[in-house]
Amino acid sequence: MSAHIKDSDKGHWVNRSPLSVRPYLQLSRLDRPVGYWLLTLPGWIGLAFATLSHGFTTSDLKWAAFILIGAIAMRGAGCTYNDIVDQDLDAQVERTALRPLPAGTVTTKQAWIWLFAQCGVGLIVLLCLPRLAQIISLCSIPLVAAYPFMKRVTWWPQVWLGMTFNWAVLVAYAAKTETVSLPLFILYTGLIFWTVGYDTIYACQDIEDDMKIGVKSTARRFGKRVKLGVGVCYSVSIFLLFLAVLETYRLQGQEINESVSYSIDIPLIVLYLAYFAPVSLFAAHLIWQVKTLKVDSSQNSLKKFKSNFWAGLLLIFPILYFW
Repeated sequence: MSAHIKDSDKGHWVNRSPLSVRPYLQLSRLDRPVGYWLLTLPGWIGLAFATLSHGFTTSDLKWAAFILIGAIAMRGAGCTYNDIVDQDLDAQVERTALRPLPAGTVTTKQAWIWLFAQCGVGLIVLLCLPRLAQIISLCSIPLVAAYPFMKRVTWWPQVWLGMTFNWAVLVAYAAKTETVSLPLFILYTGLIFWTVGYDTIYACQDIEDDMKIGVKSTARRFGKRVKLGVGVCYSVSIFLLFLAVLETYRLQGQEINESVSYSIDIPLIVLYLAYFAPVSLFAAHLIWQVKTLKVDSSQNSLKKFKSNFWAGLLLIFPILYFW
């Protein structure tokens, strides 16, 4: 019988699936969907962000679907790879000890086969993307491959995770526009700080076990100042997201000024102010997370981590609305 993993929802359909396939679904973390949503949302944010300069087209829906499918497949592949690398460490941590590999419900060979099967789905999605988006996607492979080892060599593995998890914003923007831009890279950096913040919250669940086995994390690095550390990361993220949008509007203003004979300063100011309000919803959500975070409560940390699904949506819908 497949054991119930501690941080998995008992009522989730994965935990009611046939025992023969359940361990594979658990390797992919399909019983914890917030992970693939946090991989999908940066891609959707990239698409929404691109509408500010390139408008909305029906092809955006196609790219959004591909991003979701690719995120589910590659998040599953990444988690499977992570579990293969970390199976000895996972066996020593209460929260992860019952995962399929340390629990023995699948073998390492079976896990590798499942990993390549999921990569096959990702490859199909990759082949559907424009050339620039394909190249950018392939550039993420070293980040994904190195991530499981980061917690062994640096106190800042969450930064590496942020670089990896938010790569989809670059892919999605390139798929829609077939270009990249300075505002895009500012946005990407802002999302990295967002991820460092929420994954630090997630890592609070394992502080004691991580200390015993020597695993490093920002949660341990910040020590008693976890809330301050998360707050700083979120503050930098909010600032950079504002800056990315304002820089987009500024560049648009320059292009318009080159083709018209009148100044558009007043309309630009209106656009700036129009965007401050919706981004403030995202900011307010992050502030709520920090103020209500209880570092010594695993349940509270997990709840705050999962709430970032809604934080991401608060960033997407206002962009589309004001476009």
